[in-house]
Amino acid sequence: MNYFKIINPRVFFQKPSNGTDKHIRMIITSVILAIVAPIFIFTFGKVLGSSYEDANIFLSKPTNAIIVVLTVCIGLLHFRYGVQTLIEDYVRGSTKKILLTIANIICYSAIAINLISIIRIYF
Repeated sequence: MNYFKIINPRVFFQKPSNGTDKHIRMIITSVILAIVAPIFIFTFGKVLGSSYEDANIFLSKPTNAIIVVLTVCIGLLHFRYGVQTLIEDYVRGSTKKILLTIANIICYSAIAINLISIIRIYF
C-alpha cells in the first residue's frame, strides 16, 4: 500500500477516482472524528440542559465554537461519504443520481446552516 497517498491532501479535495480514494476519505474523517468527538462531548456536556443565554455565552467563546463547527462539519462529511457508498452499492440507474444529489444537498445544507448559526451567535 502506498502510504504517501494517505497523507496527500489532494486525495481529500479532488474528485475520487476509485474506491481507494473514497476509503481514504472515510479513514481521514474517522480519525478526525475520533479525536474531536470526545472533546465535543466533554465541552458541550457542560452546557447541555442549560438556558438559551448560557448556550449563547458558551458558543460565543471561539474555542467552543470551533469545536462545535469541526464536529458537526466533519461528522456530516463522514455521513455523506458513507451514504454515497451505500447508494452506489445498492442503487442503480437514474435513481442513483437522484439519491446522490439529494444526499449532497441535505449534507451541505446542514453544514451551511451550522456555520451560519454559529457565526450569528459568535458575532
